[in-house]
Formats: sequence, C-alpha cells, structure tokens
Amino acid sequence: MTYLLLALGFLALATVVALVARRTARRTGRPVAGWRALALAAGALLLLTAVFDNVMIASGLFAYADAQISGARIGLAPVEDFSYPLAAVILLPALWSVFEGRDDR
Repeated sequence: MTYLLLALGFLALATVVALVARRTARRTGRPVAGWRALALAAGALLLLTAVFDNVMIASGLFAYADAQISGARIGLAPVEDFSYPLAAVILLPALWSVFEGRDDR
C-alpha cells in the first residue's frame, strides 16, 4: 500500500464523519465550526507540517521509500504528509460537535 492510498483513506473517513456530524449538529441545534476557523487552523497546521517535516527529513530522522510515495514534494516532504494535519482539521471539530454536551461520567 502506498502512502497516497493510506492518506486518501484517512481523508475520506474524516470527511464522511465530518459531513455526518455537521448534518447531525444542524438538526439538533448544536453549533458547528465556522469555515474561517477551520481554514486558519488548516493553514497553521500545514505551515508547521511543512517546516518541521522538512527539518526532520533534512536532519535524517526519517526517510521515505521512493516507491511508496507519489513523488510530489513540498521541499523534502512528500505531499502525502500534508493529508494527516488536514484530516485532523476536518475530523477533530466534527468529533467535538458530536460529543459536546454529553455527560458520560
């Protein structure tokens, strides 16, 4: 399995959960995360990923097998690495809206 297929799986799962959570939140009257906040969070996480992935790859902390990546890179980091922070920005606010207000103590 390539990193691209793995990344697409994570993004697809996060997107499905987010769409279901958004629909549920609107139906129940719960607040949903605004697009501006999500865009700012995504921008910050993608920038941090670009900086720190490049630093870690350049210092030799880890490497990627060329056969397992798409070949597209941002600096030294393969583009597949950027899917995980993007999935987090999609998934975590969705989960927050689903579990907000629950008292499962």
